[in-house]
Amino acid sequence: MTIQSTAGDAAGGPRPKAGIEMIRAYDPGVEEFGAAAKLCANENVLGCSPAAREAFARAADQLHLYPESKATALRMTIAERYGLEPERILFGCGTDEIFALLNHAFLEKGDNIVQGQYGFSSYAIGARACQGEALYAPEPERRIDVDAVLARVNDRTRIVFIANPSNPTGTWISAGEVRRLHAGLPSQVLLVLDGAYAEFCADPAYSDGLDLARAAPNVVVTHTFSKIHGLAALRIGWAYAPAPVADAVNRVRLPFNTSISAQMAAIAALGDADFQHRSLAHVERWRPWLTERLTALGLTVTPSGANFLLVDFPKELGRTAADAEAFLTGRGLILRAVGAYGLTDSLRVTVGLEAQNHALVGALADFMAPAAAQRSRP
Repeated sequence: MTIQSTAGDAAGGPRPKAGIEMIRAYDPGVEEFGAAAKLCANENVLGCSPAAREAFARAADQLHLYPESKATALRMTIAERYGLEPERILFGCGTDEIFALLNHAFLEKGDNIVQGQYGFSSYAIGARACQGEALYAPEPERRIDVDAVLARVNDRTRIVFIANPSNPTGTWISAGEVRRLHAGLPSQVLLVLDGAYAEFCADPAYSDGLDLARAAPNVVVTHTFSKIHGLAALRIGWAYAPAPVADAVNRVRLPFNTSISAQMAAIAALGDADFQHRSLAHVERWRPWLTERLTALGLTVTPSGANFLLVDFPKELGRTAADAEAFLTGRGLILRAVGAYGLTDSLRVTVGLEAQNHALVGALADFMAPAAAQRSRP
């Protein structure tokens, strides 16, 4: 019996499974910065905790060792910090890996995930890699619309991904709206609440969802050490999941997916409350300052609960986001184009250091000067 293979290109080489070649790979944006001010990646501009840096240095003595697979010391530290059951905590090479593992564990061919119109692209990449489909719910005000999300859920939906606050918009929804979303979902659908920027949202009505996840059998909450803790280079994220979900993910994750240095630095970072407070205070000081100054230039700024702003360049002003990006790059200021999310008239900017924020406003004032002059004419 001869088996006919469909794999291979015209030259007879191997080809990936169906759907892989249709995935648009994640675009991290500009990656060569030189002396430019890097305001495109939502990193912590204050760096990281000195204690985390010291812990990382101490890890150099253990480079010949495999990391502890269950990250037990870090697991117990997080459990104590947040009042969680340690066996329900998962770790990943950034939360990106956790999203991919959830898709891997729960999606079969033909299943789907639902996410917001402007949701983080990693969610969909993971679903499509599992031969699943990504369904998008409209965000008419650039924030999650609970009714629109529920309307997209069908009998093949397995996961709903919600970034709260969202990236790249910076918008958020209240704890009440999250609970309303959860109440409207079928019990077999997993609700994943991505809290990468949770620490920067001070709205009293906001919650990262850990309170909901404690009792709900179908809610996962993720956090990262990349943002408030400034450990983006170490690629370490964590999730709090129902025990059966955690068990399923642990069955498919790689055994040593977080490093010794990342685990040690994360423990130290969690213990440095002063650095966390300074990081939040910096954003809370400069986020409204930037919003006010950029709005005064005729730009539109989406209200943000994160450490970045989404800035629109109104078409009627005749100054485009693409032109602004090129102009700012020439001034040594690197912002993030977000056209891949359908936001072609926008740029995303990290809340920078004081000098960077002043330089950005000054450069944009120069860029917008022709439009301002035209508006002032009788």
